[in-house]
Formats: sequence, structure tokens, C-alpha cells
Amino acid sequence: MSTPDSHVIGPGLLPTPFTAAAIRDATGAEKTIRLRVELPDGSSFERVNRFRETDAEGATLDRWNSETPDDVASGRVTWVELQAHAAFSAERTTLSTETLELPIGRVECLRYVTRDAPDAEPETFWFSIAHPGMPVRYEAPADGGVIRTTVVRIERD
Repeated sequence: MSTPDSHVIGPGLLPTPFTAAAIRDATGAEKTIRLRVELPDGSSFERVNRFRETDAEGATLDRWNSETPDDVASGRVTWVELQAHAAFSAERTTLSTETLELPIGRVECLRYVTRDAPDAEPETFWFSIAHPGMPVRYEAPADGGVIRTTVVRIERD
């Protein structure tokens, strides 16, 4: 009898880049991720995600725009929920590898290009193999072009 793959969280889905346990272990006691968000009009801003109060099941995630640091959205997330964010349809997603040069360095990535429907514009997610958790780059269609989000720094407290 074979052991189920903990990267596959449901039928019809590609394996996720990381297991819930790998995301938990990479987060540690606390972690802050700084992201640059580039909008189609050429403007950009910094977003911050901070994980705190971590335990075996999950963490409290605080998120804010660096321009409005007093406007923090907080909520409890589980490691399994975070893993599920990277669960893409096998039928509508292509998976490949790619190396990116980012502010956090040169990273080997798993690249998922996915569509909500066959005729929809694709969304692209790059997950750094060395940084379990959220994608280090994400591109999504938007009015007037593409929104690109890039991890610029990862801090451990």
C-alpha cells in the first residue's frame, strides 16, 4: 500500500510546492515578508505580511500597506489553509521550473500558470524552492495590464 503524497490535497489538483509542515517549519516563531506591488499604471507600494503567535496548527497573520501602517488586517490562518492557496487544477495549470533574480537573490522556482476558465487570462505564481510559503512572485491580470507582486525581503524575528 502506498503512502499518500502530502503535497496533493485533493483529487484533480497538482501537487502543492510545499506541505503544511514545511510552511510551518520555515515560518518559525515569527516571520515578516515585505512585498513590492506594481500596478498597471506604473505605480507601486510596499505590502507587509507578518506571522506571529505561531503554533503547530497555524499563526496570526497581520497584513498592511506600508503607506498606512496603522491599518492592519489580522486573522488566524492554519498551515493547511496556506498550503491550499497553492492547490491548482491539474487540468487548467501548467507547472515548470524557472530561475529568477529577485531582491532576495537568485532563486530556483516552481512556476504555476493557471486559468480559472479555458479562455481566461492566466495568473502566474513562482514559488522559491528554498523559501517555503507564499509565492516569491505573482502576476495577475487587471484592468489596464498586470499586477505584479514580488517578495523583496524576508525577516525572521
